Amino acid sequence: MSKGIRFTDEFKQDAVAQVVERGYSVSEVAERLGISTKSLYTWKAQFAQSPHVRSEVAEQAAEIKRLKKELARVTEERTILKKANRVLRARVSVKYAFIEAHRAEFSVRSMCRVLMVHFSGFYAWLKEPLSQRALEDARQTKLIHQAWTDSGRVYGYRKLTDDLRDAGETCSENRVARLASLAGITAQIGYKRRPGRYGGKPAVVADNTLDRQFGVEAPDRVWVTDITYIKTHEGWSYLAVVIDLFSRRVVGWSMQSRMTSDLALQALLSAVWRRKPKHRVLIHSDQGSQFTGKEWQSFLGKHNLDASMSRRGNCHDNAVAESFFHLLKRERIRRRTYLTRDAARQDVFDYIEMFYNPTRKHTNNGMLSPVDYEMKQQKMNEAGV
Repeated sequence: MSKGIRFTDEFKQDAVAQVVERGYSVSEVAERLGISTKSLYTWKAQFAQSPHVRSEVAEQAAEIKRLKKELARVTEERTILKKANRVLRARVSVKYAFIEAHRAEFSVRSMCRVLMVHFSGFYAWLKEPLSQRALEDARQTKLIHQAWTDSGRVYGYRKLTDDLRDAGETCSENRVARLASLAGITAQIGYKRRPGRYGGKPAVVADNTLDRQFGVEAPDRVWVTDITYIKTHEGWSYLAVVIDLFSRRVVGWSMQSRMTSDLALQALLSAVWRRKPKHRVLIHSDQGSQFTGKEWQSFLGKHNLDASMSRRGNCHDNAVAESFFHLLKRERIRRRTYLTRDAARQDVFDYIEMFYNPTRKHTNNGMLSPVDYEMKQQKMNEAGV
């Protein structure tokens, strides 16, 4: 899959960090990124000792560990109260069920203390024979929790139902919603819309050729691009992405500390390197200054790309890119506080390359991930279907 594809040093360093810092195996990272294990071992030998990989987060681990230990009991009880809000006034058996469902997350004694039940009563309840339905509920709740955890704790009951059905389980959406609710499993929702970036008059404006025709029949025919921002303790970090409308796959991305034309060009260059399109590609953007300058227009002309632009101030014309940023912030960034820009980049790499592209189900792809959808279509084309 990676034959003939050139990767930037930043991409290689990010891939190595998945093994060195995040604990993934070499084979798993290689499979998700579509590269050979030999290449990854080579990159590991080259970059494992680089300052880029040695995150500043590790230097603060000892201090963070000490502070967490001091606050452990108070934090745990506060979290238990938040999750157990629905069962605080419920009957004792419901409280016992909550404690059983969260034993892997909290200590039994802490939950008993917060819910005002005696731990000996809980253990006595555990020894009582359960009904067949109760046993089945407990079994499927564990499967639901595992599927939710595998999704990065972002899937709602509909996608969790689809996951269970893929595993051969017989279940309805209502049943999964009920069990998920009792177990405190919820989808991540909500994120504020980013402000517009329009200031002056654009230098070069292309027609809105795409015209919201987001359904594309083949890969590398239409790409969309946009820029968003991520807050860190070092200041803002800006992310530019390039998305293939065929599969909704992120085919190129770049992060920098400034929102310049080079940020957008590096993301587009990454897409061209990785995909090597054989036909002319329509690249759709908004009218931000990064996409209307001479450097951008020159790059398009040299790489067989045609420009399309949204109407001024109309975010719906680039809805697919907006939707991706909404997912990224809702499912990952909104739940993090990044100490450094490097830490933010590592997490964005993990989300895009290790989760979104190879794993995350997408309704537009018939509940397949972008990578799986492209592979399925490729097999169908080869079979003449």
